[in-house]
Amino acid sequence: MAVHPEAQALLDALVEQGMPPIECMTVPQARQAAGAFVDLQPPAEEVGTVSDRAIPGPGGDIPARIYVPHGGGSGGVLVYFHGGGWVIGDLETVDRPCRSIANAADVVVVSVEYRLAPEHVQPAAFDDCYAATAWVADHADELGVDASRLAVGGDSAGGHLAAAVSLAARDRGGPAIAFQMLLYPVVDFDWTSPSITENAEGYLLGRATMQWFWAHYLGATDPADDPYAFPLRAPDLSGLPPAFVGTAEYDPLRDEGESYARRLEEAGNTVTAKRYDGMIHGFLWTLGATPSGAVLVDDAVAALRPALSPTVSA
Repeated sequence: MAVHPEAQALLDALVEQGMPPIECMTVPQARQAAGAFVDLQPPAEEVGTVSDRAIPGPGGDIPARIYVPHGGGSGGVLVYFHGGGWVIGDLETVDRPCRSIANAADVVVVSVEYRLAPEHVQPAAFDDCYAATAWVADHADELGVDASRLAVGGDSAGGHLAAAVSLAARDRGGPAIAFQMLLYPVVDFDWTSPSITENAEGYLLGRATMQWFWAHYLGATDPADDPYAFPLRAPDLSGLPPAFVGTAEYDPLRDEGESYARRLEEAGNTVTAKRYDGMIHGFLWTLGATPSGAVLVDDAVAALRPALSPTVSA
């Protein structure tokens, strides 16, 4: 189908405002521009409590924000990693989505502000996200959650990090992860797919933007086929948590996300995959302007809730 009218109106408005492509910005400019996406989101939902704290990490304290729904939640917990190409984004960028997920899923959400590139190239972001996930599992009693009902999730680069943490948790023998929520994730370094070619420019995220993000994230490192850098290249995807993989039709990352979903399923994992027709990359950050895309949250939560229900882990 054509670009959804809501998404097209947003794209037109950004052009009218003269917003340059991210790859034409400096890193500080890009980070400032990312903050403006909060104004494109619906009003913040009230939750039971919100608290900020520092989680010990390999490179120092990791800022985190903990959302507890009214009534304390059902006992499940989602560790959430924000998107932004490993370069932009922070706790504020995904504050409203995390509130919505906490309420809709009735789970505690722990949002993680991992170290960003280019100041901290890979695997710094991954190391922080894995450390934060392990910390949540180790402090489940303190958080009022059940460590056996722990999920990870994220959007875009955050989806990449959630996939990588799931792989590492399997490889390292923990922490146990019950579910992975992957929202239009980055899972490979590939400039040849049809979706990269078809959506190279004009849809907010383009080929040049992804190249800019990857260049900052990798720096001078060469992780080759490291599955924690490129989850789609992992030789073995068996034994992973159930997954929800959401992709957008007009997104350069569409094909790699859908390929990852297929490979997960072929490896024997439970997968719920859905393409959101007419939508562009990043629409979780723009649901005030693209409210039709809110079904993404509904679908992700519908897959998450049974995976974290008390009956599943009993």
